[in-house]
Amino acid sequence: MDSSTESPNHTIEQVSGITVRLAGDSGDGMQLLGTQLTNTSALAGNDVATFPDFPAEIRAPRGTRAGVSGFQVQFASEEIFTPGDTLDCLVVMNPAALVTNLGDLRKGGILVVNEDGFIEKEFKLAKLDKNPLEDEILESTYRVVKVSMTKLTRAAVAEHGLSVKLADRCKNFFAMGLVYWLFGRSLEPTLRFIEAKFGRLPEVAQANESALRAGWAFGETTEAFGISYRVDAAELNPGTYKNVMGNQAMAWGLLAAAELSGKEMFYGSYPITPASDILHELTKFKNFGVRTFQAEDEIAAVCATIGAAFGGTMGVTASSGPGIALKAEAMGLGMIMELPMLVVNVQRGGPSTGLPTKTEQSDLLQVMFGRNGESPLPILAPQSPGDCFAVAVEAWRLAVECMTPVVILSDGYIANGSEPWKIPDVASIEPIVVKHPEGQSADGDPFMPYQRDENLARPWAIPGTEGLMHRIGGLEKEDGTGNVSYDPANHQHMTDTRAQKVAMIADRVPEQELFGAESGDVLVVSWGGTYGACHTAVQRCQQAGLSVSHAHVRYLNPLPRNLGTMLKQFKTVLVPELNMGQLRMLLRHHYLVDCIGVNKVQGKPFTVTELVEAIRDQACVGKDCTVVDKILKIRVG
Repeated sequence: MDSSTESPNHTIEQVSGITVRLAGDSGDGMQLLGTQLTNTSALAGNDVATFPDFPAEIRAPRGTRAGVSGFQVQFASEEIFTPGDTLDCLVVMNPAALVTNLGDLRKGGILVVNEDGFIEKEFKLAKLDKNPLEDEILESTYRVVKVSMTKLTRAAVAEHGLSVKLADRCKNFFAMGLVYWLFGRSLEPTLRFIEAKFGRLPEVAQANESALRAGWAFGETTEAFGISYRVDAAELNPGTYKNVMGNQAMAWGLLAAAELSGKEMFYGSYPITPASDILHELTKFKNFGVRTFQAEDEIAAVCATIGAAFGGTMGVTASSGPGIALKAEAMGLGMIMELPMLVVNVQRGGPSTGLPTKTEQSDLLQVMFGRNGESPLPILAPQSPGDCFAVAVEAWRLAVECMTPVVILSDGYIANGSEPWKIPDVASIEPIVVKHPEGQSADGDPFMPYQRDENLARPWAIPGTEGLMHRIGGLEKEDGTGNVSYDPANHQHMTDTRAQKVAMIADRVPEQELFGAESGDVLVVSWGGTYGACHTAVQRCQQAGLSVSHAHVRYLNPLPRNLGTMLKQFKTVLVPELNMGQLRMLLRHHYLVDCIGVNKVQGKPFTVTELVEAIRDQACVGKDCTVVDKILKIRVG
């Protein structure tokens, strides 16, 4: 807490950051509330990080624990990398939301409850024997504020003539207004949203506005809080920012890559959580030459993408783990045909259908090895929602340079999360040069479809170009001519060449960056969506005096050329992953360096506290870390 001032009815306290979670039934509008709070905070100049949490079932039973929908947002006056570990404020609309989320609220934190939702029927649905609000421990542990949101909302919108059902649907806007008052958020962005969203339904728009203002007025007049909070704007690097979600940034990155390469884009996919929003976003940009194709299944989607790539278009397909399993054979086909295309895997909890709306990092080995034969593919992974843009551009650049499919490994945490994204200067992005042979050479030599350049890439011949007719398919090709070949030596040569082509990428991409000293006790190696928690944990440990550094790997195949040397400069290599140790296995294999895993498969991202404790345990072996523990506030034993 930084400072406080007095207002006529309450104290206003200045803080550096706030973490809020909004939780209720899947029909209570928590995602809308969270999105508006995020956008409003971003417009206020705060750094923002979010974590939406959806029910796994499309129509989860109302009032049940499985049907709880949540949205967590941290907004701060300093740079942040995670949506926060513990909650400063929890807003719940029913008993199920309370019991499934209360464990994350810090002691002394604010618990705002819609007490109208705490009735006998809701207790049974949440499998509770009694009203949890009657627990004395609740009142003594948290600052509990009970609000009759449903009744107050009905009163606020009564003049607009809505049915009781429609009136009750406005209670998320009442909660929104109350939260806005509590944390000093402006109503204006949400008022503009209401007008844009519901302008054609004036009664609904007016009711939502009334509920929003009523929530604010309740906070301003009640004595239940006694305090409200303010968070100043963050000092971000100068530039124009936009709040962006990972799947949205991925779609925009694909659009940018198409423009930079002078190509129209074909996007073939089959709907699957959590990748579908990329398709939804791309359908808005037909004016940029984007063709979106919702196929009848995953196999049709990837095969259509191969056809588009063969025809000279930027071909992209996307799915999650189950869909990638179905696409595997065709990914091998694209690899042996040596066509440029992108395969986006937005990972989720597995195996099989698994946890469709929860995050995981368990598809690394699948995209590395999940095809028959020797079929290596380049693999890149974004580290945050905004980074999806840059990774999409880089992946297409590599696909074109090397004439090969490239895999992008995103995950549900990145895809659904959001952050302020600095809009890049288009002029600063290097164009992606695409070269197509123009026809038969002047000397009359036959076209050689598998004659290679300095990157071992074959030419990208456009069908119908005079003199460039050639064979293509899944059978092994003769080097140079592309004719079908069963010659053993040729198969060995072509297999070696395709593998070398991917391995050579390491010589052209940036070396692995390191945050911290070049040698020491512990090196934390991370990839994908674990970046924020790992980076923050390492920062805290460094500030406490521990010898720890951080390497976040973007290029997973091939691995950065200097990574092996880097690993050997540290006594311990710690690899946090939301799987059972997949990157750790690859690092051990490639570099013969022992690694210690920090592994979690609960459908939830790492907390910073979990990683701080893991780093401390390794860095303090054989040392007296009493002072460090006091700084980190860790109780050992």
